[in-house]
Amino acid sequence: MPSVDTIYALSSGALPAGVAVIRISGPETNAVLKSLCGAVPEPRLASLKSIRSRNGFMIDSGLIIYFRGPASFTGEDCAELHVHGSRAVVQMLLHELSGFAGLRHAEAGEFSRRAFHNGKMDLVEIEGLSDLIAAETEMQRRLALEHSAGGQSKVYDDWAKRLTHARAMIEAELDFADEEDVPGSVSDRIWKDMELLRREIDAHIAQAPIGEIIRDGLKIVIAGEPNAGKSSLLNALAKRDIAIVTEIAGTTRDVLSVDLSLAGFSVKLFDTAGLRETDETVEREGIRRARDVIANADLVLLLSENTEGFNTLDDLALTAVPVLRVATKIDRAGSDTIPGAEVSISTTTGAGMDQLLNVISGYLPDLSGVTALSIPSRRRHVDALRQASIALAESLRLNQDGLDIRAELLRVAGDAIGRITGRVDVENLLDVIFSEFCIGK
Repeated sequence: MPSVDTIYALSSGALPAGVAVIRISGPETNAVLKSLCGAVPEPRLASLKSIRSRNGFMIDSGLIIYFRGPASFTGEDCAELHVHGSRAVVQMLLHELSGFAGLRHAEAGEFSRRAFHNGKMDLVEIEGLSDLIAAETEMQRRLALEHSAGGQSKVYDDWAKRLTHARAMIEAELDFADEEDVPGSVSDRIWKDMELLRREIDAHIAQAPIGEIIRDGLKIVIAGEPNAGKSSLLNALAKRDIAIVTEIAGTTRDVLSVDLSLAGFSVKLFDTAGLRETDETVEREGIRRARDVIANADLVLLLSENTEGFNTLDDLALTAVPVLRVATKIDRAGSDTIPGAEVSISTTTGAGMDQLLNVISGYLPDLSGVTALSIPSRRRHVDALRQASIALAESLRLNQDGLDIRAELLRVAGDAIGRITGRVDVENLLDVIFSEFCIGK
């Protein structure tokens, strides 16, 4: 993608800060550096320079790093201006850059988009970079690093090469069947590998729920009757006051949520309205919302201070959502054991809280001993992989019927995998992907 404009943007965090980084990329980079700094520094060496306006007024002094294309993040001539991170300095410098002919402020994700179009990164690597910037837990960091470093792309590229090789062998048999140097039937050489490839793709797809939990978090819903201690548990796990706690039944009317980190994973905890029959309009709406979020949970913590409370979910017919029955308020006299409870806790004394966290950890993916997280983490990856698997399965099902049709199905599978990394035409995906980025990236 030829780039006409030179783009610039603040590429570091919120101001004020100790240091602010302003990134420039495009054909006018050299001219801008000569005007602002007096000269273009040696490539890839940090140089301390005075930064002046075109009228000669001092703006700031800072480290200037120049990257000559194509050996840069975007593949173009790039520069980074490391200046003092005050709002006044950054605002003045951005204002000065806006006055240069051929320069404009970058759009969201435009630096990364140029890197993609110039062949510096593929879509999986770029999405991994976006996730790495947003990572809040250790597992999110590991997953994003695997993707941004190209580990995931290597798997997909290998699959695409195997499909290309299979198609080439089939085309050779179709077009040059009478030639002596063309191998005979491809069935023994190719179709066994294609069956193995289909199984590898299906096994990869099966890991998608793990990637979803790592990236989006394990969704845990706290449910139960009014006054069962749901809001108290939310506050205790969050270690701060998120929900209002009173002795009045029905205090919680809406769904409250908080993000936690547990064993390196992100956990999204939801507090819901107490489940009961009521004629009060607002409470009924809260109960409806509670039932919706329960139906989409990865785990439900069903709280009760008596045995009867463990029956409040019976009418929801939850078949796919695991339910953990938690007895609450065991600090009260005679409440230390409740039949049917799997865990007993007191948010007042802290009794049983460690046990509860250990049990919840058991619902997290077991990645002990795993050194590489080469698993899909986005819906579009999974959708494309399923399309490839279906095309492969159909090609294998045809058996000996029409090699040309079977080869076409292999092409469909290869294109589906190519769309994940951007090896085929994916223009319709780009706006969505890069719009998730911050402006300076």
